[in-house]
Amino acid sequence: MAEPRVLSEAERLDWLRLARSENVGPITFFALLERYGSAAAVLDALPELARRGGRRRPIKLCSAAAAERELAALDRLGGRMIALGEPAYPPALAAVADPPPVLGVRGRADLLPREAVAVVGARNASAGGLHFAEQLAAELGAAGLVVVSGMARGIDARAHAGALATGTVAIMGGGADVPYPKENRALFERLVVEGAVISEVPLGTVPIGKHFPRRNRIIAGLARGVVVVEGAARSGSLITARLALEQGREVMAVPGSPLDPRSRGPNRLIRQGAALVESADDVLDALAEGRGRVLDEPRREWPLGAAADAPEEDDAPGDAREAVTALLGSSPVPVDLLVRQSRLTAPMVATILLELELAGRLERQPGNRVSLSRPAA
Repeated sequence: MAEPRVLSEAERLDWLRLARSENVGPITFFALLERYGSAAAVLDALPELARRGGRRRPIKLCSAAAAERELAALDRLGGRMIALGEPAYPPALAAVADPPPVLGVRGRADLLPREAVAVVGARNASAGGLHFAEQLAAELGAAGLVVVSGMARGIDARAHAGALATGTVAIMGGGADVPYPKENRALFERLVVEGAVISEVPLGTVPIGKHFPRRNRIIAGLARGVVVVEGAARSGSLITARLALEQGREVMAVPGSPLDPRSRGPNRLIRQGAALVESADDVLDALAEGRGRVLDEPRREWPLGAAADAPEEDDAPGDAREAVTALLGSSPVPVDLLVRQSRLTAPMVATILLELELAGRLERQPGNRVSLSRPAA
């Protein structure tokens, strides 16, 4: 990993503009940065790249004025914007496949580099589950761990409450200035002072369904392990557990009655090999067994905007674009399979996929897979 460095104010503005521009997700952000060397150069190149991908109307770039307003608003709230590669960026999150390029942080940014464990679970939790989550979070905090969760009603809120005295971080599905759900407003106000609240989406964003899987990847990415207290067999908590497995984290679960639908998720995870948790000691033992497996493993070298030579002319010929597009469909396919079947070079396929994504015609899926979406208007 490159040595941490603090972005200049001009770089920070360009990073935020790029992160907020249309069709630029985390993977695309860093692929473009690697190719062009700076966010400013990427912003200049985006309109042409989108046009090559088949975009018929201009791509929407975040203006400098809009980015300046967001930074100023965050500053007025006592917050700050942290970019990947800066010293304050959480090292565990930097190790995942698609880390957020920028994070809006309110509260205690000093909690982010510390070792953390996530505690998540059902919104409609049982009285016993709520009590256990709060007690578990308090004991994990007393053991020196930061407790991470998503500030949802139920288990998440109780986990934050239990760890307020020792350190807890809430990952928001909306902006870092939007308490959600509204019933947790009092907890939110305490978190921005005693704990920390972070978000990768703009201030003022009201959370909607599609935001929560992305939030869940951050919950899992910040932590060495995830504890599921209660949750249905198909729930956000189980999504967080799956993401944790994909990221190489420990997955732990609290067993429950087979008669309670809220126990089906944790019980299933235990059958699949998750560590069974009945106390904080069980969590500490599971983390000790896996210690070093996540943060000490080699990390991807993320391009951080250092000066680079101008990219070579790599405008793919039309027949190459047609060949790759013809291989794409609504079902996700691995990128390396596209390379083999198209008989094009990996860099050319990567360029074509970038152009298609910027044109709004491509969706990236977990596991380095891609699928074709409806063309942009």
